[in-house]
Amino acid sequence: MTTLLLIHGALGAAPQVAPLADALRDTYDVHCVELRGHGDSPVAAGEFRIEYFAQDVRELMAARSIERAAIFGYSMGGYVALYLAARSPELVTSVATLGTKLAWTPDAAARETSRLDAATIRAKVPKFAEVLERRHAGATGWEGVLANTATLMRSLGDSPVVDAALLSNIPQRARLMVGDRDNVVSVDETLIAARTLASGDAAVLPSTPHPFEQVRIGLLAAMLRDFVR
Repeated sequence: MTTLLLIHGALGAAPQVAPLADALRDTYDVHCVELRGHGDSPVAAGEFRIEYFAQDVRELMAARSIERAAIFGYSMGGYVALYLAARSPELVTSVATLGTKLAWTPDAAARETSRLDAATIRAKVPKFAEVLERRHAGATGWEGVLANTATLMRSLGDSPVVDAALLSNIPQRARLMVGDRDNVVSVDETLIAARTLASGDAAVLPSTPHPFEQVRIGLLAAMLRDFVR
């Protein structure tokens, strides 16, 4: 049975992708990765970075005696998956992403970090604040996750870790997916990135916004089964 790793997005944790894991367990040996600094996973100073997140995946694979795996990453999780595929190609058979922003610039980082103010979230979307508080009860707490994520985004805006050169050197099959109603990642930027891949394609999910909780899991599972064969 093919091993499939699922990586959550920014502000997420392993339970975020659990519904997708449940939908795919009849087909794959599924494992959900939790990145350091999220959920209950601690993080040391300076380690809330893509390079260290990729190391989390390597360590999970080693701990569970997984030699190679297909990887799906949502949003930031897809960024981590693509980075890992390029840096440790011997571990990755294929990569699929959904809603992964690859067109990072200082302006894009400023736009995204403007959404990460804890006081504003508490005031305007208190239910989301409650979700984040429950999700990140350990580690740095949800406000710490927001701050660390904002710092990471600004860093990517100034110096993207996954750029065109890295994408062109990914040897595995890769599929970049995006929702047609995604207000974080555009269809155009996803298509441009897909064309940069040596062996990649793109797919657009209909009636699909960015938040993973609003993605139709059955549709996404079908797209992954079509790709991971």
